[in-house]
Amino acid sequence: MIFQQVGKLTELCGSSLQFGSNHFTMRSLLLNPWPWYVAGPLIGLTVPLLLILGNKAFGISSSLQFGPNHFPMRSLLLNPWPWYVAGPLIGLTVPLLLILGNKAFGISSSLRHVCAACLPTKLPYFRYDWKKESWNLFFVFGIGVGGYLAVHFLSSGAAPVIDPRLTGELNGYGVQAATGLVPGDLFSWKSLFTLRGFVLMVVGGFLVGFGTRYAGGCTSGHSIMGLSNLQWPSLVATICFMAGGFIMANLILPLLLTF
Repeated sequence: MIFQQVGKLTELCGSSLQFGSNHFTMRSLLLNPWPWYVAGPLIGLTVPLLLILGNKAFGISSSLQFGPNHFPMRSLLLNPWPWYVAGPLIGLTVPLLLILGNKAFGISSSLRHVCAACLPTKLPYFRYDWKKESWNLFFVFGIGVGGYLAVHFLSSGAAPVIDPRLTGELNGYGVQAATGLVPGDLFSWKSLFTLRGFVLMVVGGFLVGFGTRYAGGCTSGHSIMGLSNLQWPSLVATICFMAGGFIMANLILPLLLTF
């Protein structure tokens, strides 16, 4: 009797949902197979949920033994991934965006969308339907959320490994080796009000922002997306990125560090 009442209640709840001419019940959703692009991410989300909520590794991986060493999923997430793993994973965002959404990969263009949405200006550069590109804002927001989760929940807390030669070179300029992602002597509120810090952060930030918009894209839009699509302008832009980086690191930066 109880099961009959529950069944009637389920049918009643399901019958109240209508999407056009198709009838949508919770029973049909649960009985039919889910597509891979729905089931796959749901399975993958169990890993960060277990780590964040209970600091637990995924159960299947805990049963794997490789010789005398235990291989939990947590250690895989806490340690840096080699370039030959992380690089292809970044590159795979290009076909995924093209196949699933017919979208182009790019990061710096999100700043243009923010300005078009927030600034009441009549400049032609900002007069377009930015809402059609709102997916890019969610994409960039996801990068920020992912970085936050990685630092606070998926980080071992160990200081970054710096080559001793670089440490010695920085000490020669009076810059202490970084205990975080960047040297505090160069990138901090205190150094911002010095000539060296102002040039590195304010002038350098302006050149990065201006250059990416003038080139029509940044390293993600040109070097990842453009090169994968065999775009000639992206090849030229990437060559200029690399040449500018070599000149800055080997010629201009040593002069700035002497100030």
